[in-house]
Parts: sequence; structure tokens; C-alpha cells
Amino acid sequence: MLDDVLEVLACPHCGAGLQRHGSGLRCPAGHAFDIARQGYVSLLPGRTGGDTAEMVAARADFLRAGHYAPIADAVTDALAEVTGCVVDVGAGTGHYLARVLERSPQRTGLALDVSKYACRRAAKAHPRAGAAVADAWQGLPVRSAAASAVLNVFAPRNAAEMHRVLRPGGLLVVVTPNADHLAGLVADLGLVTVDGRKQQRLDAQLADRFRLVDRRDREFGLSLDPAEAEAVVAMGPSAWHATPEALRERIARLPAPVATAASVAVATYERV
Repeated sequence: MLDDVLEVLACPHCGAGLQRHGSGLRCPAGHAFDIARQGYVSLLPGRTGGDTAEMVAARADFLRAGHYAPIADAVTDALAEVTGCVVDVGAGTGHYLARVLERSPQRTGLALDVSKYACRRAAKAHPRAGAAVADAWQGLPVRSAAASAVLNVFAPRNAAEMHRVLRPGGLLVVVTPNADHLAGLVADLGLVTVDGRKQQRLDAQLADRFRLVDRRDREFGLSLDPAEAEAVVAMGPSAWHATPEALRERIARLPAPVATAASVAVATYERV
């Protein structure tokens, strides 16, 4: 865990700040947390969950290949003027956070994810990033008003907590799939569909705490080999609804390369 991000962390039990203590972290009240040998710290009381090791590996391979580079570019452009600490809620492997940190040496990053397998990778995603296991639906282990920006890419959103950890005027960037995201694959493989009113529901969820600054769609074609098609399915919610063997069998019936298209909305909000 980087010292650079320690100043934004908070004890999940009492909300106090955390300091290094031996091979872990401790708050003034004595709550202690071990730093894993992979470099992340678990600040989630109880058992962890989230994406499995296989799902995380699939996401890492797919993103490393550059298939979603237009999304990463849009996220970094949205935060072009931001300095300070960027908190990525539901960070996964830390891929998007790393791209944001590459843009400016005046930024540090904190990756939060409920999956310990994701945090293992996120802890090594960038030299100026730290990672902690946390649940977006619970209180985030981050001090109030400590973040200059919050990222939320294909991840759960807790509007109240994201508002709390952002400084006044800070930016929230949310990436969500549009209704026709991966449409070809969704139809051919029987995947989970996207609610056509997702954007309206998002705006309503954030309305009392954030002001919409900008929203832009990013749409681009994808040409995938069977393993990459399997990986993009394994990255999302459909991975919980079919076994890898069943998906592999369905994908094998498709013409290769597998043609589909990504369609997402990148929305930027200001904390009010």
C-alpha cells in the first residue's frame, strides 16, 4: 500500500485515519489491517466476494489487448484538468485508473473493489496507485472530501458515498453500457440485456448530489477471436448466468472472427 494514498484512507469501523504499523495499517482506536503480500489491503469487514480469479483474468487479458481503448481515452479526457487523488470505485484490475494516472504525474490513485483477485492486480496497475478491498454498497473506507475525482466504470454506484468522498466541485465519471452494447453477442449467446432506461435511472440516482456536466456516447466495432469473445462475456454480469463450458460451446458455433460492437455512455458529473 502506497504512502501516497494512505492519507485518503479511513478505518471501515470508526472512520478515523489509518497509519502504517509494522506490516499493516492501524487507526488510533486500534483497529488493524494487514497488507497482503500482493500489495493491497482488505478494508472490508467479513468475507470478500465479487469477481472470481477466472473473471478477473479474462478482464485483464481483454483490456490488455486494447479492445476498450476508446473507452479509456474518453475517461482520461474527461479528467484532463484533475490533479490530486482519483478514487476508482469498482476498479477491477485498475486498468482505467492506470490510464488516468499516466496522463499526469500530479495524480495518485486508489482502486477499490470487492474482489481480492481484482485488488491483487490493481495494486500493481501503476506506481502511483494503491488498492483496497471494499464494498461499494457499504461505507467506502475513504475520508470525506479526500478525492479530487471518482471513477465508476461498469460498476455498482453508491451515490451518497461517492458524494461524501469527493471534494466540493470534484468530478465523477461514470461509464455505463447503452442498450445496444455488444448487441450481436447478446442475441447470439443469450446474454443479459441492458435496460433501455439505464441513463434516465442513473441521472435520477445522482440528481440530488451531482450536476451533469457532459455525456458522450462511444461506439466502435470489435473483431474478436473465440477466446476474446469468451473473455468479454466473462467480464460482465452474464458470467454469473452460464458456465464457461456452455459459453465456450455457444461461441464455437459463431463465425470467426466474432463481430460485434461496443456502445457506452461516458458521463461526467460535478459534486454539488
